Amino acid sequence: MGAITGTDYINRINRLQSEVWINGSRVKGDISNHPAFKGVMKSQAALYDLQHKKSIKEMMTFRSPLTGKQVGASFLLPVSKEDLLQRRLMFQEWARTHAGMMGRSPDYMNTVLVSLVASSYLLEERDNCFPEHILSIFEQARENDWSFTHTFIDPQVNRAPYQYLEMPDQIIAAKIVDRTEEGIIINGAKLLATQGGITDEIIVYSPAGMLDSAYSYSFSIPSNTKGLKFICRQPFCHTESTFDSPLGSRFEESDAMVVFDHVLVPWNRIFHYNNIEATDVLSKKGAYAQLALHQVASRQVVKVEFILGVAQLMVDSIQIGDYLHVREKVSEIIVALETMKALLQASETGASMDHGFMLPDVNPLYTAINTFPRIYPRLTEILQLLGASGMVSIPSEADFQSEIREDLDQYLQSKTMDAFSRVKLFRLAWDTCMSEFGSRQTLYERFFFGDPARLSSTLYQIYDRAPYKKRVEDMFLK
Repeated sequence: MGAITGTDYINRINRLQSEVWINGSRVKGDISNHPAFKGVMKSQAALYDLQHKKSIKEMMTFRSPLTGKQVGASFLLPVSKEDLLQRRLMFQEWARTHAGMMGRSPDYMNTVLVSLVASSYLLEERDNCFPEHILSIFEQARENDWSFTHTFIDPQVNRAPYQYLEMPDQIIAAKIVDRTEEGIIINGAKLLATQGGITDEIIVYSPAGMLDSAYSYSFSIPSNTKGLKFICRQPFCHTESTFDSPLGSRFEESDAMVVFDHVLVPWNRIFHYNNIEATDVLSKKGAYAQLALHQVASRQVVKVEFILGVAQLMVDSIQIGDYLHVREKVSEIIVALETMKALLQASETGASMDHGFMLPDVNPLYTAINTFPRIYPRLTEILQLLGASGMVSIPSEADFQSEIREDLDQYLQSKTMDAFSRVKLFRLAWDTCMSEFGSRQTLYERFFFGDPARLSSTLYQIYDRAPYKKRVEDMFLK
């Protein structure tokens, strides 16, 4: 098949008829027509169509080593710095179509799968590990352009240290409860599958630090697997109007709790199971950090570019660019952008071969993911400060189509824009930083890779400080 089109994606997801619940009701019929999923699926379809745009097709795809067909570049196994560059250019081309707001666009999980292939050697000759299954799923995904969601977080029942999560007779976190000739049986729940129910497959895996091998596994199964249920939060966008909600109406990615009701995972779908050591080594020594963070930082650069563009348009519209405090605020966004760009490019410059794959330098990338959760809330705050009262003086599209249009045109115009254009711009800023959609984006970026304190601790652990200690010792302490 090779790289699919947007129509292929929508038709395929509709045919799955996965079990998806939202607002107390199960989704019936074509999920692409449901108000909660219609906008994001249309936007996702546009990403697939970009793979066939003649002017950028060579950047967006590459030739499959199996079939010779053009396949998506997010499936490219990097063996050179040129491959990393193509991957980044492809990531950012997609990200520009959604202003960096779709954190789980297909290239993210495709990259996770690529990282599993690059890490599969870690599972060789270990008990209950099947590295060959990773390659099999990867090749099927690449040749058919599958989309994925994923889940790995246990429900927030008891996060107190040194206390067991649940009562022995009560299964909450998804665990292996049986093993049959066909595969393993999973029962329980996991959080937090963004785009759950609107992808071909779901990859499920355990984080490091498991104490019970029943919670140690990794696998991929179709989203319509029997017993698999996606329970989505309420939508953070309540209108299809691209004027009233220019971002949410297009890019609202639902987040879902995933319930496994005695789900059978076939043997050929399992990467590993009942092996705590394998879970830990994949987390600590695998290629996930290098490759996934490279994709994420590429998207985040585009997101900051978008915020800078919105901010400057606001400044120009009401002519506040001569104020020093305004220049200072916009400069903060510029500093954030250039910092993220520099870290991303440094990761590519410092890339090196590891077990046959070209992996970005992890230190700049870990620095980036320690930086972005701290600066993103500030960037959205700057939009609020620049907009001030203009962020709430934002009538709806219906208001502009009513008999009060004349009043709006008179009183909501700006120095450089008519009222309709000015409100449209400020609604865009509002949807970036203040709406339900915008607030979710801020929370999402705060915790994209987990607790910021844990991320700082990881950077502390992995960063080689010995050369700097030695220099000081040699110069001043001997």
